[in-house]
Amino acid sequence: MNYLNCSKQELEKEYSSLVKQFEDVKSKGLNLNMARGKPGKEQLDLSLGLLDVVNSSSDFVGADGMDCRNYGILKGIEECRKLFGEMLGVDYNNVMVGGSSSLNMMFDTISCMMTKSVVDGCKPWYEVKNRKFLCPVPGYDRHFGITEYYGFEMIPVPMTSNGPDMDIVEKLVENDDSIKGIWCVPKYSNPQGITYSDDTVKRFAALKPAAKDFRIMWDNAYCIHDISDTPDSLLNIYDECVKAGNEDMPILFCSTSKITFPGAGVAAMAASDANMNVFAERYNYEIISYDKLNMLRHVKYFKNYDGVLKHMQLHKKVLKPKFEIVLNTLDKELTPTGVGEWTNPNGGYFVSVDVLSGTAKRVVSLCKEAGLILTGAGATYPLGKDPEDKNIRIAPSFPPNDELQTAMNVFCICTKLAACEKLLG
Repeated sequence: MNYLNCSKQELEKEYSSLVKQFEDVKSKGLNLNMARGKPGKEQLDLSLGLLDVVNSSSDFVGADGMDCRNYGILKGIEECRKLFGEMLGVDYNNVMVGGSSSLNMMFDTISCMMTKSVVDGCKPWYEVKNRKFLCPVPGYDRHFGITEYYGFEMIPVPMTSNGPDMDIVEKLVENDDSIKGIWCVPKYSNPQGITYSDDTVKRFAALKPAAKDFRIMWDNAYCIHDISDTPDSLLNIYDECVKAGNEDMPILFCSTSKITFPGAGVAAMAASDANMNVFAERYNYEIISYDKLNMLRHVKYFKNYDGVLKHMQLHKKVLKPKFEIVLNTLDKELTPTGVGEWTNPNGGYFVSVDVLSGTAKRVVSLCKEAGLILTGAGATYPLGKDPEDKNIRIAPSFPPNDELQTAMNVFCICTKLAACEKLLG
């Protein structure tokens, strides 16, 4: 039944049926959660061996000749920088390895540029009173939170199937020197699962920003998180920027948060020599060194980049059925109604669903009432303001498969119920 083509009488009948289904769900006292992209227990168990590779009888000396139990090596141990260099596609000399959170490194990087000029002749960003940042939408709420915290005006840039709308990006960046950067999740974007096309990456690399200190915050969080047998490929942004004479423009980030343990992983950033010199000076005031034992633990466990990729095949076996549950349920329950559209990503952690315009907040509210917690409606837009109130991020990873199926059934009931309410006025 396509709701958009139904008569009022048909919708009223459908609405009555959905209310009964909703009340039945409520009576079950469910406690389900699809709010954040957290690995499930089955995924966390894949890395338990990580806890055994470094112990009291271990050799704690790394390739640098440094005892990893002691102070020193701000940029991280050499073997770990080499591992992340392969993940990010850059020379390890341009890599800094940090703590467990790449988000922490992004925050600190913005903080550095707020308080210290990274380019001669440019002001620290805090002195730019009308500073702006570009935000592809829908996007990652925690990115937007950082720039909101630092008082940036956030300019939404619509996503296309090839990445951010580059016509808009180019026009804005090349004509406004108060625009200081853009957030990017270039492979399996959060939440849509879009991978930037080669043309998009090349256009990013060829930008001619009015601001000499414009920076691309390239958060490649899902660079090896494939769930399809035909995974997406992403052009190397750093190589393309070097070719275009813009090697200082990108700052790359990734982590093992969704590879090993989110609470005890390892993060890394990569950038040009000029950028890294500035950041290293700033970081040196903050910390003498990050947890080198954890770096060593990860290197000993994976041994090399091939070891990381083999490990990700185990994650794929866990995640692929979860995405199938989500997509099959959406197709079965919502496709006939005409009140939902969604992405079908080849990797990453999310499925982006656009419900009937003006109903996303209502869907999330109904789901909560029925015992299902979702990411808040509007979270994928700056300041939590989705102008059409339609986008909802689905995170399949955390619930066990039986709970995930129940959660998706609840989600579809609530989506259809909210749509009927809207259409009936």
